[in-house]
Order: sequence, then structure tokens, then C-alpha cells
Amino acid sequence: MTTHTPTEDFTDVAETSRRLGIGQRRLRDGVNRGSFPAHRMGRRLMFSPQDRAQIAEMHRIPARRSRRVRAA
Repeated sequence: MTTHTPTEDFTDVAETSRRLGIGQRRLRDGVNRGSFPAHRMGRRLMFSPQDRAQIAEMHRIPARRSRRVRAA
């Protein structure tokens, strides 16, 4: 039987920025401004699955409606 530690699902800044498709600096700035959720573990900035989902939703850009060209 494998035990599950609570920190297994956490990712660091590099992995989180890769998964979300945003820059590491933008991610750190968002946390430092207080607009992005995160956890500090020692000196490391870590992100839970819930943190990543929240950031993804905050960072999401709504799709624009495409204009359809009507055939004459």
C-alpha cells in the first residue's frame, strides 16, 4: 500500500508556470501582490492543485466570438 503525503500534489514556481503557460516572474509578482494564491514552505513558493486552478481561472482570457463570413 502506497502512502500519500500532503505535499505530493504541490508544484514549485517553475513547474506551475510551465503548466499554466505564464512566466515565472508574472507568477511570483502575482503572489507578491496578493492576487495569486500560494503557500510558502520554508523559502520555497509552492502551489496546490486548488491554487493552480484559481490562478488558471484568473489568468484565463475569454474566447472571442468569431465573425462568420456569409457566402453571397
